[in-house]
Amino acid sequence: MIRLFKHYIPHAVILLGLLDFGLLFLAGELAWQVRAGQIGMDPGPFADRWLALSGSAAVVWLAMISVGVYGPYALRSLRFAGARLLVAISLGIIALAFIDFLIASNAFWRSTLLYAMGFAILVLVVDRLVLNSFLGSSAFRRRVMVLGAGDRAERLRELGNQPEAGFAVVSFIAMSEPERVVDEAIPREAIHDLGRFVENLGVSEVVLALQERRNALPLKDLLRIKTKGCHVNDFSSFMERETGKVDLDTVNPSWLIFSDGFSSGRMFSSAVKRVFDITASLILLLLTFPIIAIFAILVKLDSKGPAFFRQERVGLYGQTFYLHKLRSMRTDAEKDGSKWAQENDPRITRMGRFIRKVRIDELPQTWSVLKGHMSFVGPRPEVPKFVESLEEEIPFFAERHMVKPGITGWAQINYPYGASTEDSRKKLEFDLYYAKNYTPFLDFVILLQTVRVVLWPEGAR
Repeated sequence: MIRLFKHYIPHAVILLGLLDFGLLFLAGELAWQVRAGQIGMDPGPFADRWLALSGSAAVVWLAMISVGVYGPYALRSLRFAGARLLVAISLGIIALAFIDFLIASNAFWRSTLLYAMGFAILVLVVDRLVLNSFLGSSAFRRRVMVLGAGDRAERLRELGNQPEAGFAVVSFIAMSEPERVVDEAIPREAIHDLGRFVENLGVSEVVLALQERRNALPLKDLLRIKTKGCHVNDFSSFMERETGKVDLDTVNPSWLIFSDGFSSGRMFSSAVKRVFDITASLILLLLTFPIIAIFAILVKLDSKGPAFFRQERVGLYGQTFYLHKLRSMRTDAEKDGSKWAQENDPRITRMGRFIRKVRIDELPQTWSVLKGHMSFVGPRPEVPKFVESLEEEIPFFAERHMVKPGITGWAQINYPYGASTEDSRKKLEFDLYYAKNYTPFLDFVILLQTVRVVLWPEGAR
Protein backbone atom coordinates (compact mmCIF):
# COMPACT_ATOMS: atom_id res chain seq x y z
CA MET A 1 0.00 0.00 0.00
CA ILE A 2 0.96 3.63 -0.49
CA ARG A 3 0.54 6.03 2.43
CA LEU A 4 -0.77 9.34 1.15
CA PHE A 5 -1.24 12.05 3.79
CA LYS A 6 -1.44 9.39 6.56
CA HIS A 7 -4.11 7.41 4.65
CA TYR A 8 -3.29 4.05 3.06
CA ILE A 9 -4.33 3.39 -0.54
CA PRO A 10 -3.74 0.01 -2.28
CA HIS A 11 -1.26 -0.04 -5.16
CA ALA A 12 -3.90 -1.54 -7.44
CA VAL A 13 -6.25 1.39 -6.80
CA ILE A 14 -3.50 3.95 -7.43
CA LEU A 15 -2.45 2.32 -10.71
CA LEU A 16 -6.02 1.81 -11.90
CA GLY A 17 -6.93 5.40 -11.00
CA LEU A 18 -3.98 6.83 -12.94
CA LEU A 19 -4.81 4.62 -15.91
CA ASP A 20 -8.45 5.71 -15.84
CA PHE A 21 -7.46 9.38 -15.72
CA GLY A 22 -5.22 8.85 -18.74
CA LEU A 23 -8.03 7.09 -20.62
CA LEU A 24 -10.48 9.88 -19.81
CA PHE A 25 -7.96 12.42 -21.12
CA LEU A 26 -7.48 10.30 -24.26
CA ALA A 27 -11.26 10.04 -24.76
CA GLY A 28 -11.54 13.84 -24.62
CA GLU A 29 -8.78 14.32 -27.19
CA LEU A 30 -10.25 11.64 -29.45
CA ALA A 31 -13.67 13.31 -29.26
CA TRP A 32 -12.08 16.65 -30.21
CA GLN A 33 -10.31 15.13 -33.25
CA VAL A 34 -13.41 13.24 -34.44
CA ARG A 35 -15.71 16.24 -34.09
CA ALA A 36 -13.23 18.54 -35.83
CA GLY A 37 -12.94 16.05 -38.70
CA GLN A 38 -16.73 15.85 -39.03
CA ILE A 39 -17.14 19.57 -39.64
CA GLY A 40 -13.88 19.99 -41.55
CA MET A 41 -12.28 22.20 -38.91
CA ASP A 42 -8.60 22.40 -38.02
CA PRO A 43 -8.33 20.85 -34.52
CA GLY A 44 -5.68 23.39 -33.59
CA PRO A 45 -2.54 22.93 -31.48
CA PHE A 46 -2.73 20.44 -28.62
CA ALA A 47 -1.12 22.97 -26.28
CA ASP A 48 -4.27 25.12 -26.45
CA ARG A 49 -6.58 22.44 -25.03
CA TRP A 50 -4.56 20.11 -22.77
CA LEU A 51 -5.57 22.03 -19.65
CA ALA A 52 -9.28 21.90 -20.50
CA LEU A 53 -8.98 18.20 -21.32
CA SER A 54 -7.26 17.58 -17.98
CA GLY A 55 -9.99 19.50 -16.14
CA SER A 56 -12.85 17.60 -17.77
CA ALA A 57 -11.08 14.28 -17.14
CA ALA A 58 -10.58 15.25 -13.47
CA VAL A 59 -14.29 16.05 -13.03
CA VAL A 60 -15.38 12.63 -14.32
CA TRP A 61 -12.57 10.91 -12.39
CA LEU A 62 -13.71 12.51 -9.12
CA ALA A 63 -17.26 11.37 -9.90
CA MET A 64 -15.91 7.84 -10.31
CA ILE A 65 -14.23 8.02 -6.91
CA SER A 66 -17.37 9.40 -5.28
CA VAL A 67 -19.66 6.57 -6.44
CA GLY A 68 -17.30 3.77 -5.40
CA VAL A 69 -15.73 2.74 -8.71
CA TYR A 70 -12.51 1.93 -6.83
CA GLY A 71 -14.19 0.09 -3.96
CA PRO A 72 -13.47 -3.61 -3.29
CA TYR A 73 -16.70 -4.82 -4.90
CA ALA A 74 -16.06 -2.84 -8.09
CA LEU A 75 -12.53 -4.21 -8.32
CA ARG A 76 -13.71 -7.82 -8.39
CA SER A 77 -17.14 -7.58 -10.07
CA LEU A 78 -17.36 -6.37 -13.67
CA ARG A 79 -21.14 -5.99 -13.41
CA PHE A 80 -20.85 -3.86 -10.27
CA ALA A 81 -18.06 -1.77 -11.80
CA GLY A 82 -20.05 -1.23 -15.02
CA ALA A 83 -23.08 0.05 -13.14
CA ARG A 84 -21.00 2.46 -11.07
CA LEU A 85 -19.15 3.67 -14.17
CA LEU A 86 -22.44 4.59 -15.87
CA VAL A 87 -23.58 6.51 -12.79
CA ALA A 88 -20.20 8.27 -12.60
CA ILE A 89 -20.32 9.27 -16.29
CA SER A 90 -23.86 10.63 -15.79
CA LEU A 91 -22.75 12.69 -12.80
CA GLY A 92 -19.72 13.84 -14.78
CA ILE A 93 -21.93 15.06 -17.64
CA ILE A 94 -24.12 17.01 -15.22
CA ALA A 95 -21.09 18.58 -13.53
CA LEU A 96 -19.41 19.47 -16.83
CA ALA A 97 -22.65 20.95 -18.18
CA PHE A 98 -22.90 23.12 -15.04
CA ILE A 99 -19.27 24.24 -15.41
CA ASP A 100 -19.92 25.01 -19.07
CA PHE A 101 -22.91 27.14 -18.04
CA LEU A 102 -20.78 29.09 -15.56
CA ILE A 103 -17.85 29.81 -17.86
CA ALA A 104 -19.83 29.98 -21.14
CA SER A 105 -17.33 28.00 -23.21
CA ASN A 106 -17.41 27.92 -27.00
CA ALA A 107 -20.02 25.86 -28.81
CA PHE A 108 -17.47 23.49 -30.34
CA TRP A 109 -16.19 22.42 -26.93
CA ARG A 110 -19.79 21.84 -25.83
CA SER A 111 -20.52 19.70 -28.90
CA THR A 112 -17.61 17.34 -28.12
CA LEU A 113 -18.96 16.47 -24.65
CA LEU A 114 -21.30 13.73 -25.88
CA TYR A 115 -18.55 12.20 -28.00
CA ALA A 116 -16.09 12.35 -25.11
CA MET A 117 -18.47 10.61 -22.71
CA GLY A 118 -19.26 7.93 -25.29
CA PHE A 119 -15.60 7.24 -25.85
CA ALA A 120 -15.01 7.31 -22.07
CA ILE A 121 -17.61 4.59 -21.48
CA LEU A 122 -16.06 2.49 -24.25
CA VAL A 123 -12.43 2.73 -23.09
CA LEU A 124 -13.27 2.33 -19.40
CA VAL A 125 -15.40 -0.78 -19.94
CA VAL A 126 -12.70 -2.33 -22.15
CA ASP A 127 -10.19 -1.37 -19.48
CA ARG A 128 -12.20 -3.27 -16.86
CA LEU A 129 -12.66 -6.29 -19.12
CA VAL A 130 -8.89 -6.54 -19.57
CA LEU A 131 -7.82 -5.75 -16.00
CA ASN A 132 -10.63 -7.16 -13.85
CA SER A 133 -9.05 -10.57 -13.28
CA PHE A 134 -5.50 -9.18 -13.19
CA LEU A 135 -6.26 -6.73 -10.37
CA GLY A 136 -7.42 -9.55 -8.12
CA SER A 137 -4.41 -11.71 -8.86
CA SER A 138 -1.36 -12.23 -6.69
CA ALA A 139 0.56 -9.65 -8.74
CA PHE A 140 -0.65 -6.88 -6.43
CA ARG A 141 -0.54 -8.90 -3.21
CA ARG A 142 2.31 -8.54 -0.74
CA ARG A 143 3.83 -11.77 0.59
CA VAL A 144 3.48 -11.82 4.37
CA MET A 145 4.87 -14.16 7.02
CA VAL A 146 3.10 -14.34 10.37
CA LEU A 147 4.90 -14.99 13.65
CA GLY A 148 2.29 -16.74 15.78
CA ALA A 149 -0.29 -19.48 15.46
CA GLY A 150 -3.03 -18.34 17.84
CA ASP A 151 -6.27 -16.40 17.45
CA ARG A 152 -4.58 -13.35 15.97
CA ALA A 153 -2.84 -15.46 13.34
CA GLU A 154 -6.17 -17.03 12.46
CA ARG A 155 -7.70 -13.58 11.99
CA LEU A 156 -4.89 -12.68 9.60
CA ARG A 157 -5.50 -15.85 7.62
CA GLU A 158 -9.20 -15.03 7.29
CA LEU A 159 -8.42 -11.47 6.26
CA GLY A 160 -5.84 -12.60 3.70
CA ASN A 161 -8.33 -15.04 2.14
CA GLN A 162 -10.76 -12.26 1.26
CA PRO A 163 -10.79 -11.40 -2.48
CA GLU A 164 -10.05 -7.72 -1.88
CA ALA A 165 -7.10 -8.37 0.47
CA GLY A 166 -3.85 -6.66 -0.48
CA PHE A 167 -1.65 -9.40 0.99
CA ALA A 168 -1.24 -13.16 1.03
CA VAL A 169 0.08 -15.10 4.04
CA VAL A 170 2.78 -17.46 2.75
CA SER A 171 3.78 -18.97 6.10
CA PHE A 172 2.83 -19.14 9.77
CA ILE A 173 5.54 -19.65 12.39
CA ALA A 174 4.37 -21.14 15.69
CA MET A 175 6.17 -19.58 18.63
CA SER A 176 5.39 -20.31 22.29
CA GLU A 177 1.57 -20.10 22.24
CA PRO A 178 -0.11 -22.39 24.75
CA GLU A 179 -2.92 -23.05 22.25
CA ARG A 180 -2.23 -23.41 18.54
CA VAL A 181 -5.17 -22.42 16.31
CA VAL A 182 -3.40 -22.48 12.94
CA ASP A 183 -2.60 -26.16 12.47
CA GLU A 184 -0.29 -25.74 9.46
CA ALA A 185 2.04 -23.38 11.33
CA ILE A 186 5.72 -24.40 11.27
CA PRO A 187 7.36 -24.70 14.72
CA ARG A 188 10.08 -22.11 15.24
CA GLU A 189 12.50 -24.83 16.33
CA ALA A 190 12.19 -26.46 12.88
CA ILE A 191 13.72 -23.40 11.16
CA HIS A 192 17.47 -23.10 11.56
CA ASP A 193 17.84 -19.59 10.06
CA LEU A 194 14.69 -17.47 10.13
CA GLY A 195 16.29 -14.69 8.10
CA ARG A 196 17.26 -17.10 5.30
CA PHE A 197 13.79 -18.67 5.48
CA VAL A 198 12.20 -15.24 4.89
CA GLU A 199 14.52 -14.62 1.93
CA ASN A 200 13.74 -17.97 0.33
CA LEU A 201 9.99 -17.34 0.51
CA GLY A 202 10.29 -13.85 -0.96
CA VAL A 203 8.53 -12.34 2.05
CA SER A 204 8.12 -8.55 2.00
CA GLU A 205 6.66 -8.18 5.49
CA VAL A 206 6.68 -10.04 8.82
CA VAL A 207 3.72 -9.51 11.16
CA LEU A 208 3.95 -10.19 14.90
CA ALA A 209 0.69 -11.92 15.87
CA LEU A 210 1.69 -13.13 19.31
CA GLN A 211 -0.82 -13.06 22.13
CA GLU A 212 1.95 -12.48 24.67
CA ARG A 213 5.16 -10.82 23.46
CA ARG A 214 7.17 -10.62 26.66
CA ASN A 215 10.23 -12.89 26.42
CA ALA A 216 8.73 -14.42 23.25
CA LEU A 217 10.15 -12.24 20.47
CA PRO A 218 13.13 -13.57 18.50
CA LEU A 219 14.82 -10.15 18.60
CA LYS A 220 18.06 -11.18 16.86
CA ASP A 221 16.13 -12.79 14.00
CA LEU A 222 13.81 -9.80 13.66
CA LEU A 223 16.76 -7.39 13.61
CA ARG A 224 18.42 -9.41 10.85
CA ILE A 225 15.17 -9.54 8.87
CA LYS A 226 14.70 -5.80 9.27
CA THR A 227 18.24 -4.92 8.17
CA LYS A 228 17.78 -7.02 5.03
CA GLY A 229 14.96 -4.73 3.92
CA CYS A 230 11.95 -6.77 5.02
CA HIS A 231 9.35 -4.73 6.88
CA VAL A 232 8.46 -5.87 10.43
CA ASN A 233 5.07 -4.82 11.80
CA ASP A 234 3.00 -5.45 14.90
CA PHE A 235 -0.52 -6.84 14.69
CA SER A 236 -2.44 -3.65 15.60
CA SER A 237 -0.58 -1.46 13.09
CA PHE A 238 -0.98 -4.06 10.36
CA MET A 239 -4.73 -4.36 10.98
CA GLU A 240 -5.12 -0.57 11.00
CA ARG A 241 -3.42 -0.29 7.63
CA GLU A 242 -5.27 -3.18 5.98
CA THR A 243 -8.77 -2.51 7.31
CA GLY A 244 -8.86 1.27 7.77
CA LYS A 245 -9.86 0.98 11.41
CA VAL A 246 -8.33 0.57 14.87
CA ASP A 247 -8.78 -2.99 16.14
CA LEU A 248 -10.31 -2.66 19.61
CA ASP A 249 -9.83 -6.34 20.42
CA THR A 250 -6.04 -6.03 20.48
CA VAL A 251 -5.19 -2.34 20.84
CA ASN A 252 -3.78 -1.04 24.13
CA PRO A 253 -3.02 2.45 25.48
CA SER A 254 0.73 2.13 24.83
CA TRP A 255 0.12 1.46 21.12
CA LEU A 256 -2.07 4.55 20.85
CA ILE A 257 0.57 6.61 22.65
CA PHE A 258 3.64 5.48 20.70
CA SER A 259 2.20 4.80 17.23
CA ASP A 260 2.15 7.44 14.53
CA GLY A 261 -0.97 9.59 14.80
CA PHE A 262 -2.78 12.30 16.76
CA SER A 263 -0.27 14.77 15.28
CA SER A 264 0.33 18.01 17.14
CA GLY A 265 0.57 19.96 13.88
CA ARG A 266 -3.16 20.17 13.40
CA MET A 267 -3.65 23.88 14.06
CA PHE A 268 -3.33 24.81 10.38
CA SER A 269 -5.48 21.85 9.28
CA SER A 270 -8.15 22.78 11.83
CA ALA A 271 -8.16 26.37 10.57
CA VAL A 272 -8.54 25.19 6.97
CA LYS A 273 -11.31 22.82 8.06
CA ARG A 274 -13.18 25.63 9.84
CA VAL A 275 -12.93 27.98 6.84
CA PHE A 276 -14.28 25.22 4.63
CA ASP A 277 -17.11 24.48 7.08
CA ILE A 278 -18.21 28.12 7.20
CA THR A 279 -18.04 28.63 3.44
CA ALA A 280 -19.67 25.31 2.52
CA SER A 281 -22.42 25.57 5.16
CA LEU A 282 -23.39 29.08 4.01
CA ILE A 283 -23.57 27.96 0.37
CA LEU A 284 -25.43 24.75 1.24
CA LEU A 285 -27.95 26.57 3.43
CA LEU A 286 -28.67 29.05 0.64
CA LEU A 287 -29.02 26.31 -1.99
CA THR A 288 -31.09 23.91 0.11
CA PHE A 289 -33.32 26.39 1.94
CA PRO A 290 -36.20 25.83 -0.56
CA ILE A 291 -35.86 22.04 -0.14
CA ILE A 292 -35.82 22.31 3.66
CA ALA A 293 -38.87 24.63 3.58
CA ILE A 294 -40.87 22.34 1.25
CA PHE A 295 -40.18 19.22 3.28
CA ALA A 296 -40.83 21.04 6.54
CA ILE A 297 -44.35 21.76 5.22
CA LEU A 298 -44.74 18.13 4.09
CA VAL A 299 -43.61 16.83 7.50
CA LYS A 300 -46.14 19.13 9.14
CA LEU A 301 -48.96 17.91 6.87
CA ASP A 302 -47.99 14.24 7.25
CA SER A 303 -48.17 14.05 11.06
CA LYS A 304 -48.94 16.17 14.08
CA GLY A 305 -46.11 18.05 15.71
CA PRO A 306 -43.31 20.48 14.80
CA ALA A 307 -41.49 20.27 11.48
CA PHE A 308 -38.09 20.25 13.15
CA PHE A 309 -36.62 17.96 15.79
CA ARG A 310 -34.25 19.31 18.45
CA GLN A 311 -32.09 16.97 20.52
CA GLU A 312 -29.12 17.28 22.85
CA ARG A 313 -25.92 15.64 21.58
CA VAL A 314 -22.32 15.30 22.79
CA GLY A 315 -19.73 17.25 20.83
CA LEU A 316 -16.07 18.23 20.99
CA TYR A 317 -14.35 17.44 24.33
CA GLY A 318 -17.64 16.07 25.70
CA GLN A 319 -19.46 19.42 25.54
CA THR A 320 -23.16 19.13 24.73
CA PHE A 321 -25.08 21.09 22.11
CA TYR A 322 -28.49 20.95 20.46
CA LEU A 323 -28.78 19.39 17.03
CA HIS A 324 -31.62 20.21 14.62
CA LYS A 325 -33.09 17.86 12.02
CA LEU A 326 -36.32 17.57 10.08
CA ARG A 327 -38.63 15.48 12.24
CA SER A 328 -38.91 11.92 10.97
CA MET A 329 -40.56 10.28 14.01
CA ARG A 330 -43.81 10.72 15.90
CA THR A 331 -43.75 13.38 18.61
CA ASP A 332 -44.09 10.71 21.31
CA ALA A 333 -41.15 8.66 19.95
CA GLU A 334 -39.01 9.39 23.02
CA LYS A 335 -41.65 9.58 25.71
CA ASP A 336 -39.86 6.73 27.52
CA GLY A 337 -36.40 8.15 26.82
CA SER A 338 -33.93 7.87 23.95
CA LYS A 339 -33.86 4.50 22.17
CA TRP A 340 -31.86 3.01 19.32
CA ALA A 341 -33.56 3.25 15.93
CA GLN A 342 -34.68 -0.17 14.69
CA GLU A 343 -35.27 -1.58 11.23
CA ASN A 344 -38.85 -0.80 10.17
CA ASP A 345 -39.13 1.31 13.32
CA PRO A 346 -42.86 1.93 14.00
CA ARG A 347 -42.04 5.35 15.45
CA ILE A 348 -40.98 6.66 12.01
CA THR A 349 -43.67 8.50 10.03
CA ARG A 350 -44.43 7.95 6.34
CA MET A 351 -42.66 11.15 5.30
CA GLY A 352 -39.92 10.43 7.83
CA ARG A 353 -39.11 7.14 6.17
CA PHE A 354 -38.59 8.90 2.84
CA ILE A 355 -36.50 11.81 4.11
CA ARG A 356 -34.28 9.39 6.05
CA LYS A 357 -33.67 7.30 2.95
CA VAL A 358 -32.58 10.29 0.87
CA ARG A 359 -30.88 12.02 3.87
CA ILE A 360 -32.95 15.20 3.55
CA ASP A 361 -33.61 15.12 7.30
CA GLU A 362 -29.88 15.80 7.80
CA LEU A 363 -29.84 19.15 5.94
CA PRO A 364 -30.76 21.38 8.94
CA GLN A 365 -27.63 20.11 10.71
CA THR A 366 -25.75 22.48 8.43
CA TRP A 367 -26.81 25.20 10.89
CA SER A 368 -24.85 23.42 13.64
CA VAL A 369 -21.83 23.34 11.31
CA LEU A 370 -22.11 27.09 10.70
CA LYS A 371 -22.32 27.74 14.46
CA GLY A 372 -19.19 25.65 15.06
CA HIS A 373 -20.76 22.85 17.10
CA MET A 374 -20.19 20.37 14.28
CA SER A 375 -18.11 19.93 11.16
CA PHE A 376 -19.07 18.42 7.83
CA VAL A 377 -16.74 15.49 8.53
CA GLY A 378 -16.30 13.76 11.88
CA PRO A 379 -17.80 11.08 14.15
CA ARG A 380 -21.57 11.18 14.49
CA PRO A 381 -22.63 13.00 17.70
CA GLU A 382 -24.40 10.71 20.15
CA VAL A 383 -27.10 11.33 22.75
CA PRO A 384 -25.62 11.93 26.28
CA LYS A 385 -27.53 8.95 27.68
CA PHE A 386 -25.94 6.62 25.12
CA VAL A 387 -22.49 8.14 25.62
CA GLU A 388 -22.55 7.46 29.37
CA SER A 389 -23.37 3.79 28.90
CA LEU A 390 -21.05 3.30 25.91
CA GLU A 391 -18.07 4.82 27.74
CA GLU A 392 -18.56 2.22 30.48
CA GLU A 393 -18.88 -0.71 28.06
CA ILE A 394 -16.47 0.17 25.23
CA PRO A 395 -12.79 1.03 25.79
CA PHE A 396 -11.49 4.30 24.31
CA PHE A 397 -15.01 5.50 23.46
CA ALA A 398 -14.28 8.92 25.02
CA GLU A 399 -11.37 9.43 22.58
CA ARG A 400 -13.80 9.92 19.70
CA HIS A 401 -14.75 13.27 21.29
CA MET A 402 -11.23 14.60 20.70
CA VAL A 403 -12.38 15.69 17.23
CA LYS A 404 -15.45 17.71 16.33
CA PRO A 405 -18.51 15.60 15.39
CA GLY A 406 -19.70 15.67 11.80
CA ILE A 407 -22.63 15.14 9.46
CA THR A 408 -20.68 12.49 7.59
CA GLY A 409 -17.56 10.59 8.59
CA TRP A 410 -15.21 7.65 8.08
CA ALA A 411 -17.50 5.35 10.06
CA GLN A 412 -20.62 6.48 8.16
CA ILE A 413 -19.16 5.63 4.74
CA ASN A 414 -17.62 2.31 5.85
CA TYR A 415 -20.23 0.84 8.20
CA PRO A 416 -24.03 0.68 7.98
CA TYR A 417 -26.36 2.41 10.40
CA GLY A 418 -25.46 1.52 14.00
CA ALA A 419 -28.30 0.72 16.39
CA SER A 420 -26.74 -1.32 19.19
CA THR A 421 -23.75 -1.39 21.52
CA GLU A 422 -21.95 -3.81 19.21
CA ASP A 423 -22.59 -1.53 16.22
CA SER A 424 -21.24 1.40 18.23
CA ARG A 425 -18.12 -0.61 18.99
CA LYS A 426 -17.60 -1.37 15.29
CA LYS A 427 -18.14 2.25 14.33
CA LEU A 428 -15.76 3.40 17.06
CA GLU A 429 -12.97 1.45 15.35
CA PHE A 430 -13.45 3.64 12.26
CA ASP A 431 -13.88 6.81 14.34
CA LEU A 432 -10.58 6.18 16.14
CA TYR A 433 -8.86 5.67 12.79
CA TYR A 434 -10.21 9.06 11.66
CA ALA A 435 -9.24 10.83 14.90
CA LYS A 436 -5.77 9.30 14.77
CA ASN A 437 -5.05 9.92 11.07
CA TYR A 438 -7.04 13.08 10.35
CA THR A 439 -5.84 15.26 7.47
CA PRO A 440 -7.73 17.52 5.02
CA PHE A 441 -7.03 14.85 2.39
CA LEU A 442 -8.97 12.25 4.41
CA ASP A 443 -11.83 14.75 4.79
CA PHE A 444 -11.84 15.21 1.02
CA VAL A 445 -12.00 11.43 0.45
CA ILE A 446 -14.88 11.11 2.93
CA LEU A 447 -16.84 13.97 1.33
CA LEU A 448 -16.45 12.35 -2.10
CA GLN A 449 -17.49 8.93 -0.80
CA THR A 450 -20.55 10.43 0.90
CA VAL A 451 -22.08 10.74 -2.58
CA ARG A 452 -22.07 6.94 -2.77
CA VAL A 453 -23.82 6.68 0.60
CA VAL A 454 -26.49 9.17 -0.47
CA LEU A 455 -27.10 7.42 -3.82
CA TRP A 456 -27.15 3.93 -2.30
CA PRO A 457 -28.46 4.45 1.27
CA GLU A 458 -28.40 0.81 2.38
CA GLY A 459 -27.73 1.76 5.99
CA ALA A 460 -30.41 4.42 6.47
CA ARG A 461 -33.15 3.79 9.03
